[in-house]
Amino acid sequence: MIDADLVVAGIGELATSEGRTPRLGRDLDRLRVVQDAAVACRDGHIVFAGSRQEFQARVRPLPGATTVDAEGGTVLPGFVDAHTHLPFAGWREREFDQRLRGDTYQAIAARGGGILSTVAATRVASEDTLAALVRARLDAMLARGTTTVEAKSGYGLTLEAELRQLRALRRGAAGHPVEVVPTFLGAHTVPPEHRQDRAAWVRLLVEEALPAVAAEGLAEYADAFVDAHAFTPEEARAVLEAAGRAGLGVRLHADQLADDGGAALAASLRAASADHLEHVSPEGIDALARAGTTAVLLPAAGFFLRSAQRPPARRLIEAGVPVALATDFNPGTCPTESMPLILVFGCLWAGLTVDEAITAATLNAAHALGRADRTGSLEEGKRADLVVHGVPGRHHLVYRFGDSRVRTVIAGGKVVYEAPRTAAPAY
Repeated sequence: MIDADLVVAGIGELATSEGRTPRLGRDLDRLRVVQDAAVACRDGHIVFAGSRQEFQARVRPLPGATTVDAEGGTVLPGFVDAHTHLPFAGWREREFDQRLRGDTYQAIAARGGGILSTVAATRVASEDTLAALVRARLDAMLARGTTTVEAKSGYGLTLEAELRQLRALRRGAAGHPVEVVPTFLGAHTVPPEHRQDRAAWVRLLVEEALPAVAAEGLAEYADAFVDAHAFTPEEARAVLEAAGRAGLGVRLHADQLADDGGAALAASLRAASADHLEHVSPEGIDALARAGTTAVLLPAAGFFLRSAQRPPARRLIEAGVPVALATDFNPGTCPTESMPLILVFGCLWAGLTVDEAITAATLNAAHALGRADRTGSLEEGKRADLVVHGVPGRHHLVYRFGDSRVRTVIAGGKVVYEAPRTAAPAY
């Protein structure tokens, strides 16, 4: 018999990808789906996930075991949000209104808005303030079913302010149920002080910032934004190659607003991910496929910016590129913490099926963060990160769009969030 200290019973539908490597091509659309299911956990890990009948024959709840009644709901793995910008101060709702009135993102940035307006607010925020903001945002993500999240700096753009962001991220995440994967994004844009000497900022990142980040263990990855208003491929390469020498993994903002060669650069660096990719070329897609670099698509960002160019999800999938989904949570171009909403945009904006979107938001996203061996699917031996959604089947998560249906979140084998309930579920 299998002993369990936490049991989720009464599951109407259990849906999960399987494996410890990303799903590619047609396999992205293949989930293991079990009706009338149960999940059992022990010491923070899954020890059983299958049918109720098999559960009753094989699993023995220990005395005092926690039991969660899914009441006919749907259980998925915890969401893995593979691209966010958590530690910042200040919102940009006025810029949002300006865009609604016809202004462009590029025009706003040229006037000192955009990223630089958030930089100004973040630079004057204390580490205590930033840490509190991080924790509040992690709470919001947890309530929407996210159990693992990547989070970038990039709104300090001085050595001291970038380190403060990353320290605040570490403090805000300490002891929180959501696992945080920190990324250094000093190459987000060129700060105002270095606009006349871009090379000096690149040298500072390479010679001072990256060694300091590595020495304090403040990040697992480094990222760079390749764009006409940010960094050239050559500048980004210099930063990211230095990151590799410092022991950090590599990610890249690539081909979001134009084909700037970001995907090809990411592939040449064997980056863990190339993110955005709305304008990626066929050659860039082929390079990503050969390198095995994950394409992290951010469909809500393009929708929020009212972009005419949609993520090339189908082309990437057909080419054999691993595809993941993420929020891109940030104050300027995608202020949402909701991965359930990203499933909707992944399907209705990027053209994924529901099952593809689920895999992209769980197992493939975990792979993009180097964690597919321990989370992202409901399988024996993996960390017990799972979510009970108050719907009778997974398709309802997109079909009935507009509200989060999260009822219970379990992270590391513990119930860490339960939604307020006023009535029995109405399926």
